[in-house]
Amino acid sequence: MRTNSKVKLFIFASILVTAFILTGCGGGSANSQTTGTGIASAIRLNGAGATFPAPLYTKWFDVYNQLTGVQVNYQSVGSGAGITDITNNTVDFGASDGIMTQQQQDAAQSQHGPVMHIPMALGSVAIIYNIPGISGSQQLKITPEVLADIYLKNIKNWNDPAITAINPGLTLPDLPIAVVYRADSSGTTFIFTNYLSKVSSTWATQVGNAMTVQWPGDVGGNQSAGLAGTVQKTPGAIGYIELSYALQNNITMAAVENSSGNFITPSVDNTSKAAEGVTLPDDMKIMLTNSSNPDAYPIVGFTWMLVYQNQTDQFKGEALAKMLWWAIHDGQQYNAALDYAPLSSNAVAIAEKEIESMNFQGQAFIQP
Repeated sequence: MRTNSKVKLFIFASILVTAFILTGCGGGSANSQTTGTGIASAIRLNGAGATFPAPLYTKWFDVYNQLTGVQVNYQSVGSGAGITDITNNTVDFGASDGIMTQQQQDAAQSQHGPVMHIPMALGSVAIIYNIPGISGSQQLKITPEVLADIYLKNIKNWNDPAITAINPGLTLPDLPIAVVYRADSSGTTFIFTNYLSKVSSTWATQVGNAMTVQWPGDVGGNQSAGLAGTVQKTPGAIGYIELSYALQNNITMAAVENSSGNFITPSVDNTSKAAEGVTLPDDMKIMLTNSSNPDAYPIVGFTWMLVYQNQTDQFKGEALAKMLWWAIHDGQQYNAALDYAPLSSNAVAIAEKEIESMNFQGQAFIQP
């Protein structure tokens, strides 16, 4: 992993690059503008995709703008839309919590070259619920088998013996379970269905793992806010949402049994545990669900920025590379406060190599 001094040098270099654009190019670049004092308000980068990391990206891009003047506009429209936008080259970077399919990667590469998955953070998918009479210090426990059967619509009522058996301290009502899912193409769904596919062979064969699946029931909600809002206003509802959104909106979460038989409520610490001891591939395309770590929360995944290795705009490409470098180094200090786990040192080292491979006409933006 590179030193912080190198990160600071890149930030300074970003400012110099902007100054060069404005002075050497006469200030006419479409990617820059000047203020009344002649100081650049900088290159503008556009990104779109996952709602999962949106609170973190909002913080990052605000801080980065204050440090460098570079403006990063990010639209949290869902991972599927982010993949579409980067494939169509309508944004400078996409964002996703799910791995692009081979078909998606081939479609992107045929037009603009390889798309890289650069990890930014780790996050947990919390199981949220709205059960009348169950609140406060009372907490629902749920096993992988029960969770899969609820989403398969095999368990339809909250007082089903399979649920009451693992919750002896709760008085569960005779109330139908309203299953809520993401209706849009979602990386959160990708993580959730990846987990269900690992813990339930029935789920794996009947439904599968993707950003959009054929849900057995009951009602869909668009993006994080739509799913959470549906759960909160529907007595008997259950859903899945990123940990940061659940905590920031004070939404009740279940304790999920992990592969070691421990019931775990998601947190930054047990999110990090899911990546411990994992051998990471060079392309960082790996899922972390159902960890064997006894202290890990089981529904965890990376969130990635999707960028082209071969950039077609020299100045925007360099600005993008330097923003990504900052994000995997200095940017990580903001993760925990917003309920995301920071990258491990080995994840950072691999991400560095990915960013170092970004280039314009064969010339790398960041030298190893």
